[in-house]
Amino acid sequence: MSIVVLIGTPNVGKSVIFNHLTGTYATVSNYPGTTVDILRGKAKIKGDSYEIIDTPGIYSLIPITEEERVTRNLLTQIKAKVVVHVIDAKNIRRMLSISLQLIEAGLPVILDVNMVDEAKKTGMTLYANRLSSLLNIPVVETSAVRKLGLDTLKKEIGTYTYRDPISFHYSADIESVINAISQNLSQDYGFTKRMLAIMLISGDECSHGLIKNEQTYESIVNEITSLQEHYPCNLSYIISQQRQEFIDYILKSVVIYAARHHNNLLATLGRYSREPLTGIPILCFVLYFGLYLIVGKFGAGFLVDYMDRSIFSQLVTPWVEFYVRAGIPWEWLQTLIVGEYGVFTLGIRYAMVIILPIVGTFFLVFAFLEDTGYLPRLAMLVDSLFKHFGLNGRAIIPITLGTGCGTMAVMVTRTLETRRERILATFLLALTIPCSAQLGVILSLLSHNNIALGIWACYITMMFIMVGWISAKLYPGEKSSFYIEIPPLRLPLVQNILKKAWVRMVSYFVEILPIFLFTSFIMWLLDRFGVLSTLIKALNPLMLTLGLPQEITPAFLFGFFRRDYGAAGLYDLSNQGLLSDNQLLVAAITLTLFVPCVAQLAVMIKERGFVLSLFMVVIIAFLAFASGWFVQSVLTSYGIVL
Repeated sequence: MSIVVLIGTPNVGKSVIFNHLTGTYATVSNYPGTTVDILRGKAKIKGDSYEIIDTPGIYSLIPITEEERVTRNLLTQIKAKVVVHVIDAKNIRRMLSISLQLIEAGLPVILDVNMVDEAKKTGMTLYANRLSSLLNIPVVETSAVRKLGLDTLKKEIGTYTYRDPISFHYSADIESVINAISQNLSQDYGFTKRMLAIMLISGDECSHGLIKNEQTYESIVNEITSLQEHYPCNLSYIISQQRQEFIDYILKSVVIYAARHHNNLLATLGRYSREPLTGIPILCFVLYFGLYLIVGKFGAGFLVDYMDRSIFSQLVTPWVEFYVRAGIPWEWLQTLIVGEYGVFTLGIRYAMVIILPIVGTFFLVFAFLEDTGYLPRLAMLVDSLFKHFGLNGRAIIPITLGTGCGTMAVMVTRTLETRRERILATFLLALTIPCSAQLGVILSLLSHNNIALGIWACYITMMFIMVGWISAKLYPGEKSSFYIEIPPLRLPLVQNILKKAWVRMVSYFVEILPIFLFTSFIMWLLDRFGVLSTLIKALNPLMLTLGLPQEITPAFLFGFFRRDYGAAGLYDLSNQGLLSDNQLLVAAITLTLFVPCVAQLAVMIKERGFVLSLFMVVIIAFLAFASGWFVQSVLTSYGIVL
């Protein structure tokens, strides 16, 4: 089976092209020895079977992040029939640098110039045929989100035959060293010897590690050292500069820019959304309408209430209970299915009634923000703030994903450049960022009392800022540079949002349902043998210290299995009228800051190690209950009734 590899920087449309080639059916696997996801799918093109691989974003074949390292290693180890390099037409000048690196590496490249519709709106005209002739590789123009040019891309993949691409030369002294190094390399390292020599000259540590066993390694290092003496700047900069000069020479004959004004509403809004004075009010607008109204009020309020009272309580639950009790003679099996901690009562009902509507509305909002191009602007907006926490604007991606699923967000922290940043982001995620289902339930529970909701939001925000600042001070280290692609602000297509949200919602539900069923089974088992009552009695004094009723203890036990499970338990107690608004506030704050769920903890251990993860959990548990006690004490001392 032939292999097609999709390459490109983040936000250029690789995922849309992958979905078009394969459908939505894909398998996700970790690259060996890492936690970086590789997306694989099957495709039929001109009657032949292909495996399509979507790789993590890459800015250069000389890697900085783990994602870039994985992508480069994959290119050297997999003999692909075609490497499709997807670029943003508007940023063709910068992105052609990777195209040339892929060509120099001897890879079978098809250049996909995506987002041509957006480029044309800026007054840009690209002569793709002329670019194809100059580079001597296939060049396809596409607009993936509008499904323009994708059939042409499939045709090029199906009929691809390798042809010698254009070669360009660096300055004479660099070419001399490239030739000398190439002659001293005795093995095949996946790329052409010429490309490996260029990467060695550029100071690529991975390449130096590969060839250290070469008998001529010392001679190679001496060649590079001698060459460096002729330049005041780093050799990687010199090579990049000369490569860019060649790109500019090519673009003069293939791209025309017409003078055009950009004063349209979306362009203006896009500019304002990343400037602090106007960006913060826009962010508040997004949070209010996106999280509070859509996820909180509509998802966690209306949809959850409708499914619980109109569908499950009136139709599904009575039907299930009737047939279980009528058809199953064993009491223990009846309670396992429809008892207080039954797999249907807790597992299926919590997942279907409480979690699914909230997660579904969140993924709709997130897909909308993602496709509009707002998230990179948000990263720029918070960059200056995040620097005080030892992070940069890029950390907003895992932080934002954390409001969807903390487990997924911890995995995404690997995109941060330094170990320090990954640790700090993981700690903040585990402590202060509620997942979408937990957030939706809490917003729904507190939305009837604006004062309580405001106190909860301010306290969690304060904890994020305070703990982030203190953690950065206690764990000093180097700050990494911040760079991110800024796509134009655009109106997304409804079908793309719905498709993306649906795929994520199904994937999420498939993940959580077994955990919910397993959790309810464990709770039933503990209750059956009296262990649960013992645990509840042991934790009751702690709940009483927080001013909470003992009935809330199981919700905290649920929260250890999944945060959203604990929040769902809080929802049930509130519906039963067992919690006052003061108690709801204390419970919401404590549960939001409570220890990460089992799945998130497992990923934390895998990513950060057992000892460090255990240390984080101990601190988080202390801060959660200390916060609950503090808020309850303030409310009681001043006689505040919300």
